[in-house]
Amino acid sequence: MRLVFAGTPRAALPSLRALIGSPRHDVVAVLTRPDAPVGRGRRTERSPVGALADEHGIEVLTPRRPSEPAFLERLRDLAPDCAPVVAYGALVPRSALDIPANGWLNLHFSLLPQWRGAAPVQAAVRHGDAITGASVFRLEEGLDTGPVYGVLTEEIHATDTSGALLDRLADAGAGLLLSVVDGIEDGALVPVPQPADGVSLAPKVSVDDAHVNWSTPVLAVDRLIRSVTPEPGAWSVFRDERLKLGPVAPSTMDGDLTLSPGELSVEKRRVLVGTASGPVLLGDVQPTGKRPMPAADWARGVRVAAGERLA
Repeated sequence: MRLVFAGTPRAALPSLRALIGSPRHDVVAVLTRPDAPVGRGRRTERSPVGALADEHGIEVLTPRRPSEPAFLERLRDLAPDCAPVVAYGALVPRSALDIPANGWLNLHFSLLPQWRGAAPVQAAVRHGDAITGASVFRLEEGLDTGPVYGVLTEEIHATDTSGALLDRLADAGAGLLLSVVDGIEDGALVPVPQPADGVSLAPKVSVDDAHVNWSTPVLAVDRLIRSVTPEPGAWSVFRDERLKLGPVAPSTMDGDLTLSPGELSVEKRRVLVGTASGPVLLGDVQPTGKRPMPAADWARGVRVAAGERLA
């Protein structure tokens, strides 16, 4: 089939590679978000999907909105049979949805109808789900509401960050997406409507959402930090400046140590911080303008005083 692939971040790359490598399909173009400034120098760069398409000599389409007349005209000229989507980052309007003969297929990283929205992996980690997965469904105008062609499941490990889990789902999901595209070409797949029950939403996670509340229990602190690692990154405040935080570990050998929420306790090789249900061990931290470092090295450098805390 002739395909136009829509995607933007690194998580979409395994799927694009799988489709490019398939002898059955021809990726005639990719749709991705416009080039954007990145890094401290704010240098404009292609999205990961756009860069991979460039490597393979595939046409790259970067409309600010997929409703733009010029984009819709080009899409009609390309005459795709199908448009697979992985984390494109913008809503596709009806005027574009109707162009491919077999519609748009979205690889979504949850077991729909659970965690519809922009941040399903982060939501699954934050809420302590034991199992998640990926779903390929036919894109509609509603938010992740279309009928489902196929699913896979994935266990969430106790130490998973959203980044690690997303990497696994992206790799496994690529195979799922390719098998669905193959099945549609063969006429062997019929999508199944999503159930009305079990719907939950996973909106985009903001920087403010990643601010750690030390007045919550250990489990909530641990899940929050893992859910926003690496993006947007957990943080707290120390001496009126933001301190980025890597994953923490529950402290199982400090039953007699009492720390109020956010209070720091510095030892030779470790740093503990209080929560509502006991202390946790800080992992790597990153002061503003500096590189990540072990918490013990940071604490020695700033000379944490007795009673100081993270807020």
